[in-house]
Amino acid sequence: MRASPLLALLCLAQFMLIVDITVVQVALPVIGTDLALDREALTWVVTTYTLCFGGLMVLGGRLADAAGARRTLFAGLALFTAASLLAGLAGTGAALIAGRALQGVGAALMSPSALAIITASFHGERRNRALAVWAAIGGSGAAAGVLLGGVLTAGPGWAWVFYVNVPIGLLVLATLPAALSAVQPHDGPHGERHGERQRVDLPGALAVTLATALLIYGLVEAGDAGWGAPGTLFPLAGAAAGYVAFVVIERSVRAPLMRAETLARRPVVSGAFVMLVATGTMLGLFFLSSLYLQHVLRFSALETGLLFLPVAVAITLGAHLGGRLIGKVGGRPVAVAAFALTAAGAALMTRVSPDASAYTTLLPGFVLAAFGIGPAFVTATATTMANVPHGEAGVASGVVNTFHELGGSIGVAVVSSVAAASLAPAATGIDGFVMALTVCAVAAAGAALISLVLVPSGRPSGALVGHGHGH
Repeated sequence: MRASPLLALLCLAQFMLIVDITVVQVALPVIGTDLALDREALTWVVTTYTLCFGGLMVLGGRLADAAGARRTLFAGLALFTAASLLAGLAGTGAALIAGRALQGVGAALMSPSALAIITASFHGERRNRALAVWAAIGGSGAAAGVLLGGVLTAGPGWAWVFYVNVPIGLLVLATLPAALSAVQPHDGPHGERHGERQRVDLPGALAVTLATALLIYGLVEAGDAGWGAPGTLFPLAGAAAGYVAFVVIERSVRAPLMRAETLARRPVVSGAFVMLVATGTMLGLFFLSSLYLQHVLRFSALETGLLFLPVAVAITLGAHLGGRLIGKVGGRPVAVAAFALTAAGAALMTRVSPDASAYTTLLPGFVLAAFGIGPAFVTATATTMANVPHGEAGVASGVVNTFHELGGSIGVAVVSSVAAASLAPAATGIDGFVMALTVCAVAAAGAALISLVLVPSGRPSGALVGHGHGH
């Protein structure tokens, strides 16, 4: 196939973006020690990337329409590559967090642009096969991220979890133009959609991203200041005001980032909710487990990465099983069962003890929870895309993808605050870890109950299912 080199390069770029969601998890304790970072700073190292990635992703799609998918893709790839170098070179927590933010902005430009190029370059059955490959990247990227994070941190050092992106980014930048030229004409002056000038809702994108940043700041601050402290309440109130401002903006601009009518549709609300809880639980459990294993049980980074590998594989296997079941029994029972499994797994993880092996306490529950999270990802995508009008499919997909990233940011912020007592520098007990794991179990159980009434009934048809960004 003439287009296969193009697909390979675009999937390699997307793989790099997904890996960066989980690769840093295993490196967190070593980063904290080397840069003298406290709990709040370590939380931002994780959440800043997913915050900028998710908050600006729909804007990235709009920019791809306005300036052309190629231009937007190359701009995002160049920014992501440079930001990865800056993150690896960071000598302070502030510099590292800034690098992670720029990585997120680059990813938000790259991901929707790459998907737009794939849909424009492939047709018929070849497009279906290309999108299926794209869909598989989410699970494989998560699995590779945790293993790669352990190998690189234990080997050349934590900075290499960022440096590794640089040669890959340069390779794609150097070879992608030729692959694109072989399958597509160059972008027109105003993008690829009949030369129309596309409007870009920058105020809306900034409003939703700033509101979510304030939400995360308030949640993180609560771990030390308390939930009723002004340092917690004022940012949370600012977040609420920001979301109200976002709704007002979306109702008033001519080309809104997310149409209010689409956001209000039940399938979109359901998909966003399922994706938010699933991703929040997944990254929250990774965050807690990495710090528990390395701080409490004194696991090395490599041992931690290897222990996480079956967990990441369980997510992928669960997603594949969910993809098969959802066409037979419908999205609602799959969602309920998925969150029930996740709740049971997280509850099993609360048996952790410094005197017991992680392989008999933490790992079994983590694998079970991960196996449940996989089908939840599938449900969020399939039930949304199968139940919205065709003309709103792109916006609906963008909303669900946005909540994939923002859910991870919020989940990590919540568990970080709940477990704050066990994450302090001189902490010796594990009560904070147990409490945070309990919160994950309760959240998943609550999501199972809500899914009973929120997730659309019936069997979706004709929707591409996948993990995270595979749609």
